Amino acid sequence: MLEQLFGSKTRTKLLRLFFMKKEGRFYVREITRLIDERINSVRRELENLKTFGLIKDEIVNNKRYYHLDEDFTLFKELKDLVIKSRFFIEKEYIRKFKKLPGVKYVVLTGYFVGLKDKTLTDILIVGKVSKSKIESIVRRMSKEFLDDINYTIMDMKEFKYRKGMTDKFLYNILKNKKIVIIDKINLENNL
Repeated sequence: MLEQLFGSKTRTKLLRLFFMKKEGRFYVREITRLIDERINSVRRELENLKTFGLIKDEIVNNKRYYHLDEDFTLFKELKDLVIKSRFFIEKEYIRKFKKLPGVKYVVLTGYFVGLKDKTLTDILIVGKVSKSKIESIVRRMSKEFLDDINYTIMDMKEFKYRKGMTDKFLYNILKNKKIVIIDKINLENNL
Protein backbone atom coordinates (compact mmCIF):
# COMPACT_ATOMS: atom_id res chain seq x y z
CA MET A 1 0.00 0.00 0.00
CA LEU A 2 2.67 2.53 0.99
CA GLU A 3 4.75 1.66 -2.09
CA GLN A 4 1.86 2.82 -4.27
CA LEU A 5 1.51 6.03 -2.30
CA PHE A 6 5.19 6.90 -2.03
CA GLY A 7 6.34 5.41 -5.35
CA SER A 8 9.47 3.73 -4.01
CA LYS A 9 9.96 0.43 -2.25
CA THR A 10 13.19 1.69 -0.66
CA ARG A 11 11.55 4.90 0.60
CA THR A 12 8.70 2.87 2.08
CA LYS A 13 11.12 0.56 3.88
CA LEU A 14 12.99 3.59 5.20
CA LEU A 15 9.78 5.12 6.55
CA ARG A 16 8.86 1.84 8.25
CA LEU A 17 12.35 1.56 9.72
CA PHE A 18 12.42 5.07 11.14
CA PHE A 19 8.86 5.09 12.45
CA MET A 20 8.73 1.55 13.82
CA LYS A 21 12.18 1.01 15.33
CA LYS A 22 12.63 2.57 18.74
CA GLU A 23 16.37 3.21 18.33
CA GLY A 24 15.66 5.83 15.68
CA ARG A 25 19.28 6.68 14.67
CA PHE A 26 20.96 4.69 11.93
CA TYR A 27 24.00 4.94 9.70
CA VAL A 28 23.85 4.03 6.00
CA ARG A 29 25.41 0.56 6.08
CA GLU A 30 23.24 -0.38 9.05
CA ILE A 31 20.16 0.77 7.14
CA THR A 32 21.07 -1.24 4.03
CA ARG A 33 21.43 -4.35 6.19
CA LEU A 34 18.19 -3.77 8.08
CA ILE A 35 15.99 -3.09 5.06
CA ASP A 36 17.88 -5.32 2.61
CA GLU A 37 18.29 -2.71 -0.12
CA ARG A 38 21.25 -1.52 -2.17
CA ILE A 39 23.41 1.19 -0.70
CA ASN A 40 22.97 3.58 -3.67
CA SER A 41 19.18 3.47 -3.51
CA VAL A 42 19.30 3.92 0.29
CA ARG A 43 21.56 6.97 -0.05
CA ARG A 44 19.35 8.45 -2.77
CA GLU A 45 16.15 8.00 -0.73
CA LEU A 46 17.77 9.30 2.47
CA GLU A 47 18.76 12.41 0.55
CA ASN A 48 15.20 12.76 -0.81
CA LEU A 49 13.72 12.45 2.70
CA LYS A 50 16.31 14.88 4.04
CA THR A 51 15.48 17.42 1.30
CA PHE A 52 11.79 16.89 2.08
CA GLY A 53 12.57 17.77 5.71
CA LEU A 54 11.48 14.53 7.38
CA ILE A 55 14.99 13.29 8.16
CA LYS A 56 18.02 14.98 9.67
CA ASP A 57 21.58 13.78 9.77
CA GLU A 58 24.45 14.28 12.16
CA ILE A 59 28.03 13.09 12.39
CA VAL A 60 29.05 11.24 15.55
CA ASN A 61 32.50 9.62 15.83
CA ASN A 62 33.09 10.07 12.09
CA LYS A 63 29.84 8.28 11.18
CA ARG A 64 26.84 10.00 9.64
CA TYR A 65 23.65 9.05 11.44
CA TYR A 66 20.13 9.70 10.14
CA HIS A 67 17.05 10.21 12.28
CA LEU A 68 13.53 11.58 12.03
CA ASP A 69 12.92 15.28 12.53
CA GLU A 70 10.02 15.25 14.98
CA ASP A 71 9.45 18.95 14.30
CA PHE A 72 8.53 18.18 10.68
CA THR A 73 5.10 19.68 9.91
CA LEU A 74 3.45 16.41 8.92
CA PHE A 75 5.37 14.18 11.34
CA LYS A 76 2.36 12.87 13.29
CA GLU A 77 0.28 12.30 10.17
CA LEU A 78 3.06 10.36 8.43
CA LYS A 79 3.76 8.31 11.53
CA ASP A 80 0.07 7.40 11.86
CA LEU A 81 -0.06 6.46 8.17
CA VAL A 82 3.01 4.20 8.39
CA ILE A 83 1.76 2.50 11.56
CA LYS A 84 -1.74 2.01 10.13
CA SER A 85 -0.29 0.49 6.96
CA ARG A 86 0.99 -2.34 9.15
CA PHE A 87 -2.63 -3.48 9.40
CA PHE A 88 -2.68 -4.31 5.66
CA ILE A 89 0.53 -6.31 6.01
CA GLU A 90 -0.89 -8.19 9.00
CA LYS A 91 -4.06 -9.01 7.02
CA GLU A 92 -1.95 -10.59 4.28
CA TYR A 93 -0.20 -12.86 6.79
CA ILE A 94 -3.46 -13.70 8.56
CA ARG A 95 -4.74 -15.02 5.21
CA LYS A 96 -1.61 -17.19 4.92
CA PHE A 97 -2.17 -18.69 8.38
CA LYS A 98 -5.83 -19.40 7.59
CA LYS A 99 -4.82 -21.34 4.46
CA LEU A 100 -2.55 -23.71 6.39
CA PRO A 101 -4.03 -27.17 6.83
CA GLY A 102 -4.23 -28.59 10.36
CA VAL A 103 -4.33 -25.24 12.17
CA LYS A 104 -6.76 -25.22 15.11
CA TYR A 105 -5.87 -22.04 17.00
CA VAL A 106 -3.65 -19.03 16.18
CA VAL A 107 -3.18 -15.86 18.21
CA LEU A 108 -0.96 -12.83 17.75
CA THR A 109 0.48 -11.46 20.97
CA GLY A 110 3.74 -9.82 22.06
CA TYR A 111 4.98 -7.64 19.20
CA PHE A 112 1.54 -7.36 17.61
CA VAL A 113 -0.23 -5.99 20.69
CA GLY A 114 2.54 -3.89 22.19
CA LEU A 115 3.75 -6.51 24.68
CA LYS A 116 7.07 -7.40 22.95
CA ASP A 117 9.12 -7.34 26.14
CA LYS A 118 6.41 -8.95 28.29
CA THR A 119 5.83 -12.21 26.42
CA LEU A 120 8.10 -14.98 25.22
CA THR A 121 6.29 -15.44 21.91
CA ASP A 122 4.58 -13.24 19.35
CA ILE A 123 2.54 -15.95 17.63
CA LEU A 124 1.00 -19.08 19.16
CA ILE A 125 0.00 -21.79 16.67
CA VAL A 126 -1.90 -24.88 17.81
CA GLY A 127 -2.50 -27.88 15.58
CA LYS A 128 -0.76 -30.34 13.33
CA VAL A 129 1.08 -27.96 11.00
CA SER A 130 4.13 -27.93 8.80
CA LYS A 131 6.97 -26.36 10.76
CA SER A 132 8.77 -25.43 7.52
CA LYS A 133 5.70 -23.56 6.22
CA ILE A 134 5.33 -21.71 9.54
CA GLU A 135 9.05 -20.85 9.52
CA SER A 136 8.75 -19.52 5.98
CA ILE A 137 5.79 -17.28 6.87
CA VAL A 138 7.41 -16.01 10.07
CA ARG A 139 10.73 -15.35 8.33
CA ARG A 140 8.92 -13.16 5.76
CA MET A 141 6.99 -11.42 8.55
CA SER A 142 10.21 -10.66 10.42
CA LYS A 143 11.71 -9.18 7.28
CA GLU A 144 8.59 -7.14 6.52
CA PHE A 145 8.21 -5.81 10.07
CA LEU A 146 11.97 -5.24 10.47
CA ASP A 147 11.90 -7.11 13.77
CA ASP A 148 12.40 -10.66 15.02
CA ILE A 149 9.05 -12.38 15.34
CA ASN A 150 9.03 -15.32 17.78
CA TYR A 151 6.55 -18.15 17.41
CA THR A 152 5.46 -21.25 19.29
CA ILE A 153 3.89 -24.34 17.77
CA MET A 154 1.99 -26.88 19.91
CA ASP A 155 0.09 -29.92 18.77
CA MET A 156 -3.34 -30.46 20.35
CA LYS A 157 -2.03 -33.03 22.84
CA GLU A 158 0.62 -30.65 24.20
CA PHE A 159 -1.84 -27.74 24.20
CA LYS A 160 -4.46 -29.70 26.21
CA TYR A 161 -1.82 -30.93 28.64
CA ARG A 162 -0.43 -27.43 29.25
CA LYS A 163 -3.91 -25.95 29.54
CA GLY A 164 -4.93 -28.70 31.98
CA MET A 165 -1.97 -28.02 34.25
CA THR A 166 -2.43 -24.21 33.99
CA ASP A 167 0.99 -23.79 32.39
CA LYS A 168 2.32 -20.30 33.16
CA PHE A 169 3.62 -19.71 29.60
CA LEU A 170 0.30 -20.66 27.99
CA TYR A 171 -1.89 -18.78 30.47
CA ASN A 172 0.24 -15.67 30.06
CA ILE A 173 -0.81 -15.74 26.40
CA LEU A 174 -4.44 -16.72 26.95
CA LYS A 175 -5.19 -14.21 29.72
CA ASN A 176 -3.35 -11.19 28.27
CA LYS A 177 -3.99 -8.94 25.31
CA LYS A 178 -4.03 -10.90 22.04
CA ILE A 179 -5.50 -10.97 18.55
CA VAL A 180 -7.28 -14.24 17.81
CA ILE A 181 -6.90 -15.21 14.16
CA ILE A 182 -8.20 -18.77 14.20
CA ASP A 183 -10.22 -20.51 16.91
CA LYS A 184 -11.52 -23.84 15.62
CA ILE A 185 -11.46 -25.30 19.15
CA ASN A 186 -13.86 -22.67 20.51
CA LEU A 187 -11.33 -21.74 23.19
CA GLU A 188 -12.20 -18.07 23.45
CA ASN A 189 -15.77 -18.83 24.52
CA ASN A 190 -14.50 -21.14 27.28
CA LEU A 191 -11.90 -18.89 28.93
